[in-house]
Amino acid sequence: MPKGGVNAPVPVAAEATPAVDPRLIVRQEGVKGYFGEFRRRITSGELGSLPVVLALIVIWAVFGSLNSSFLSAQNLSNLSQQIVGTGMIAIGVVFVLLLGEIDLSVGSVSGLCAAIFAVLNVTHGVNQWVALLSALVGGAVVGLIQGVFFAKVGVPAFVVTLAGNLGWNGLMLQVLGANGTVNLSGKDIVSRLYSTIYSSQAAAYGVAVIGVLLFLGASVLDARRRQAAGVPSRPVLDIALRTAAIAVVAFLAAYTLNQYKGLPLALLIFLVFIVVLDFVLRRTTYGRQVFALGGNIEGARRAGINVSWIRISVFTICSTMAAVGGLFLAAQIQSASQTSGSGNLLMNAIAAGVIGGTSLFGGRGSTWSALLGALVIGSIQSGMNIQGLSNAIQFMITGAVLLAAVVVDSLARRTQRAAGRA
Repeated sequence: MPKGGVNAPVPVAAEATPAVDPRLIVRQEGVKGYFGEFRRRITSGELGSLPVVLALIVIWAVFGSLNSSFLSAQNLSNLSQQIVGTGMIAIGVVFVLLLGEIDLSVGSVSGLCAAIFAVLNVTHGVNQWVALLSALVGGAVVGLIQGVFFAKVGVPAFVVTLAGNLGWNGLMLQVLGANGTVNLSGKDIVSRLYSTIYSSQAAAYGVAVIGVLLFLGASVLDARRRQAAGVPSRPVLDIALRTAAIAVVAFLAAYTLNQYKGLPLALLIFLVFIVVLDFVLRRTTYGRQVFALGGNIEGARRAGINVSWIRISVFTICSTMAAVGGLFLAAQIQSASQTSGSGNLLMNAIAAGVIGGTSLFGGRGSTWSALLGALVIGSIQSGMNIQGLSNAIQFMITGAVLLAAVVVDSLARRTQRAAGRA
């Protein structure tokens, strides 16, 4: 019986207030709220791609001031084509990094798959499409094998892929045979995918228009879905500002490409891979499971996620993308040889993912990291080649940039923990 008698009022619990993401509330306050949110993200360690974008601007400004030819349409167009091979491999590396793991075999896998295509198509006269499919399947099988050893047998990914780095390189040498080098014809499908350039100005501008419209459509659709669900969504001004920024970058890139030869097909394919796989990571259940596994493996397991399946699939994707990158690299030099996949390719592919903003600790990153990181590394190499600097200097500076990226990532995570967001 309530205290005070039968007729005493019974206290009523206060109506629960639904939890709302404060970041979305801030966005609804207009431009002031938008910049307030930006300040909050910086102070809480949520840096995103900001450090690498600033680094790219500085790199371009420095090399552009040292030699005007660096920012010429010809050099930038060539740069956009040359980063495709390494960038494709870096996309696969991003998937593995999101798990907080590493794949040290991607260089050897890329060389092996390039050798498979070249030997089948050139040496044995196999249909070019069959040879292409065989190379891609070969990459997928390699990733499947390594994923099973990691996920099912329990061998650390570092050890599995380190062994793979040696083993797949040996298999590549075996596939190439005594000759050691197989030259591509230049008319095969791989060579044409790399060398084709659409000279019509409508091609580059058309891709820019499509890209901007896709971004705008996705943003509007997301806002409407959130409104329908009764949760705060991005305001119209926010969507407009983001779309305008994307449009400026897209049309500036299209203009630059059209000042030289036009839109390289290899770059277009690279962008398609980035967009499609970014959609997989951010808009599908599978992608959310990858992020969940990288953020907290035990929590993911208790949530019912098939940890072994995710791990195996991620390593399969990584090796398949290594195969794609290896084919573009072979097309770039018009051959598959004993040096394919060697040198600093492995380090550049991993560095591209990390420098682009993917965390080495797992759970945070994007396929766009591959593009940004590859641009940074490619810009450093291109600028130093123009200046006539040695490979030794290039290696040291690239290593310093990689270290700086990891330091920024570590400091950002520390700041997030201090802000209670890690």
